[in-house]
Amino acid sequence: MDKPQFSGVREDAANISIRRGRYTAEMFQDDFPQFYKGGAVCLLPYHILTEFIRAANAAITPDKWLDGWRYSAGLYVAHHSALYLRTYAESSETPAQAAATGALVGVVKSAALGDSSVSYDTDALTRATADWGGLNATQYGQLLATRARLVGMGGTYAI
Repeated sequence: MDKPQFSGVREDAANISIRRGRYTAEMFQDDFPQFYKGGAVCLLPYHILTEFIRAANAAITPDKWLDGWRYSAGLYVAHHSALYLRTYAESSETPAQAAATGALVGVVKSAALGDSSVSYDTDALTRATADWGGLNATQYGQLLATRARLVGMGGTYAI
């Protein structure tokens, strides 16, 4: 049976899409070599990188991001990769050490030299991420959020 004349028109007009991007690990390596040791070996486990790329292809679609799609998809992967690498440790001897790898670190609030004390202001991060989730936690995420504001400026009309 043929599709009706206006099949898909409502979805296109409403700016609703299920089209996925085709960002690849090779593109990420070309665009963000800082995540590769010697330019060749990825610093993330393969399955983690693959997951971030899969998520980027679902979230950053070419039909909405147009010419900025590739860079924005790369920013998405770089943001999540940077957050992942912040939690990296060769190994942990205790559960407390393992848990500490996931601690939220904010802007340094105060520091003392005698007995080496540092405190962080995580409120600046959590307040800033109220509307954009964790995107404010890395510069890659901040760049992506800025671009997303521009992409999202257009109106949506649903019938």
